[in-house]
Amino acid sequence: MDNIELDKKKLGTYPLASRPSKVSINHFAGKLTGRERVGDLLDKLPGFLAADDLKNIISAIITAFRQQRSILLGMGAHVIKVGLTPLILQLVEKGILNGIALNGAGIIHDFELAYAGHTSEEVAAGITGGDFGMAQETGELLNRAILLGDREGLGLGAAVGRMIWEEKLPNREMSLLGQCYRMQIPVTVHVAIGTDIIHMHAAADGAAIGRSSFKDFDKFCGLVAQLEGGVYINLGSAVILPEVFLKAISLARNLGHKVDNLTTVNMDFNRHYRPFENVVKRPTMGSGQGYQLIGHHEIMFPLLVAGILAQLEE
Repeated sequence: MDNIELDKKKLGTYPLASRPSKVSINHFAGKLTGRERVGDLLDKLPGFLAADDLKNIISAIITAFRQQRSILLGMGAHVIKVGLTPLILQLVEKGILNGIALNGAGIIHDFELAYAGHTSEEVAAGITGGDFGMAQETGELLNRAILLGDREGLGLGAAVGRMIWEEKLPNREMSLLGQCYRMQIPVTVHVAIGTDIIHMHAAADGAAIGRSSFKDFDKFCGLVAQLEGGVYINLGSAVILPEVFLKAISLARNLGHKVDNLTTVNMDFNRHYRPFENVVKRPTMGSGQGYQLIGHHEIMFPLLVAGILAQLEE
């Protein structure tokens, strides 16, 4: 086959000015002075990708707050382990968060910090000899709180929060569950049986754990039913809470509650299937907007909170 010689002089071209472009100098970062306040820093971020998403998320939260729409936070236990409880409580105290959902591990780290001021054992060091998860007070006091709360018809989150606050644990002021119990902010706990260390202890009562966590599921569904025009943030839960949230959305809509015009946000340091599908994509199809912010909790969440507080001051 003979080679064809292409005559590039006959190429069809067009003026650059006529072409739509995805990048413009108008969206470049602003120069920094090193003396910026948080609001100024956010204004100087480039207008692309995650920086734009961050600003849009902050705006959605502020809009929902000012319009008295619900803002809910679902979170994994790692969020507590990297020291973000004070910032979450700050949002609660300002009336921005209307409810919080945890997985089962969340109550363990919150309790241990309230009781002893430290948490998070070295799993590898304890698993060989069978010591992993065997802290006496964690197993006994949490299971007792759940059992007593269940007998009185409390959900799991309220039962643990009550114990932390009313028994005046040494660091209760730093407890997410304790402080939310004091402020009467609902904290729901969604347990998968066998995933948490307290399930290994003799004091564990499967009926009490299941019944109180199921009560919290019903409470969470009620909160989700009020999310019309609001915001749901999934912070660091890859499986449990995205699954719970999707079921709550479906249940609420099935019962006739309008849960549209919703902003959903997934924040994690890895991309996962369930948070994207069950939080970002599926609940907002046809009405709403979903976002992903990928990065470490201990950096991204303080930046988000700082942006929210900066806009509230304006």
